[in-house]
Amino acid sequence: NRTIGLLCTLLAAGCAHEDNASSVKSTSVVATPKPVPQVPPTGPKKTVQDTALQVTGTSDAFVRASNELGMHLYRVNQKKPGNMVFSPASISLAFTMTYAGANGATADEMAATLHLGDNASVHTSASAFLAGWREEGAEELTIVNRLFGQSGYNFEAPFLATTKELYLAPLETLDFVSNPDKQRLHINKWVMEQTADKIEELLPKGALDAMTRLVLVNAVHFLGKWSSAFPKKNTKSLPFWVDGKSKTKLPTMALTHDFAFSKVKGAKVLQLPYEGSDLAMTLILPDKRGGLSGLESQLSTATLSGWLSGLSTKKVSVELPRFELKNARIPLKDSMKKLGMKLAFDSSAADFSKMRNSGPDDRLYIAKAFHEAFVKVDESGTEAAAATAVVMATRGGRPPPEKIANFHVDRPFLFTISDTSSGAILFLGRVVDPR
Repeated sequence: NRTIGLLCTLLAAGCAHEDNASSVKSTSVVATPKPVPQVPPTGPKKTVQDTALQVTGTSDAFVRASNELGMHLYRVNQKKPGNMVFSPASISLAFTMTYAGANGATADEMAATLHLGDNASVHTSASAFLAGWREEGAEELTIVNRLFGQSGYNFEAPFLATTKELYLAPLETLDFVSNPDKQRLHINKWVMEQTADKIEELLPKGALDAMTRLVLVNAVHFLGKWSSAFPKKNTKSLPFWVDGKSKTKLPTMALTHDFAFSKVKGAKVLQLPYEGSDLAMTLILPDKRGGLSGLESQLSTATLSGWLSGLSTKKVSVELPRFELKNARIPLKDSMKKLGMKLAFDSSAADFSKMRNSGPDDRLYIAKAFHEAFVKVDESGTEAAAATAVVMATRGGRPPPEKIANFHVDRPFLFTISDTSSGAILFLGRVVDPR
């Protein structure tokens, strides 16, 4: 079995400080008298459908906002060289929970950047998205939340009610003031347990200090076996054009099977479903070795929907290199500021009074934000993990159909891992070098 771990973390502190530690993601807030044990919830079994991503049901608002943010984050980081992968859903959950504590112009700016519009039901929509995977009887995907708050530190009751009731986040009090590094290790251990040790150090050394007041954590765990596994005996060394320029040979999996496939202008699209769920990996392969940048320049929720709308089941000869993307990071704080979220990061202007209504010497602002992801694809399935940390401180026409379509990945390509039922993009990225 393969796993996907999505984590987001929000840290609230009592004075302004900032450091450059990498981190992982989480969600939740609060302070309560004692630890609350939690058994990871599970989500419903579903069947992957060969259709475009359709956003339906009460999760509509959150999913649309999350996907839109993901596309904009991709565009902001598009020109950076090399492989890239991140989790739009994780980042959206972390910042949407943070938004629950924002007020005034800070809230308006966050809503615009997060594509929340004037929709006051975004938290109930996010809750519906999470609840969709918590129904009884399934084990493919689990989502758990936990809050770690400074003992004796008071947060606003409505904010705590939102995180507890809609995000189902139990609260645990810790003493960051006396021993922040001990609490850091405690939180990291919890995260490791939720992600089968895939995320070993959510909070790096120095991430917490005596001014830390809040850590919000969300973990998502997905068992992702291909519905049609690639036989290991078929794997052989085949050429791949790294960066579209340098030819090398890499272990490449092979399988001929019925898959959802389509041809679009300048590319081919293939959807590989995971066993027993609505989750699937979608691969977008440019027709030309140097065609990736052209596809990236078109990337949007509308374009992706268009690419997927023409999918139909047919027999496809697939060749796909095994690949592993380690320690993939995007500069989240800088990216969010470029997208328009500036006040939230300003120690003198941020207004998080719905989270903690206090004097000017104890006001909260986002001091740091980090995101890290990991994806590994092999013959049996996919293993992926992502982490986001938000640290707060105070102060085309088509050719005739082929009998057997070819989808031979020998050049850079785009990919998503998505929930085809809700339409949520869990992971979005590109591979220019599978090694």
